[in-house]
Amino acid sequence: MDKQALYRQLLQEIGGRIERLERSAKDAHAEATHEQNKAENKYDTRGLEASYLAEGQTLQAAELEQNFLQLQALQIRMFESDEIVQLGALIELGGSSEKVWYFIAPCAGGTELKSDNQTVLVLTPHSPLGALLIGKRKGDKITLQIRREKTHYLLTAIQ
Repeated sequence: MDKQALYRQLLQEIGGRIERLERSAKDAHAEATHEQNKAENKYDTRGLEASYLAEGQTLQAAELEQNFLQLQALQIRMFESDEIVQLGALIELGGSSEKVWYFIAPCAGGTELKSDNQTVLVLTPHSPLGALLIGKRKGDKITLQIRREKTHYLLTAIQ
């Protein structure tokens, strides 16, 4: 699996999200300040709602820009098979029914990437599974408990 290609894909995904949010914020700001949205009475809140939306989208875009900078600073390298899981690791977990791939990143958890017809899910060290994986090695067994259900995994590969 090409980890560099996955990394570039992740940067493109976050960059695209930033562009969409900035465009949406700009549109919402234009709507909030448009003459037609001037309040006609005390119950008319269209302009106010649009300004809240613009502010929220601007804040989200700023947060994503910080995420983008964190990702750009991430050193992407190949891990030796005996190294511990840390930021930048691409790992494979074998479960009871299937094998799944994860990319450990400082942010953008939940983002799905594609490589070689395989889905790779981005995990952060702050997620329950990400926290369990940090510091583990190939061959280690991991048990994730969510509510009363336990799922067992075997760390089968690290790159």
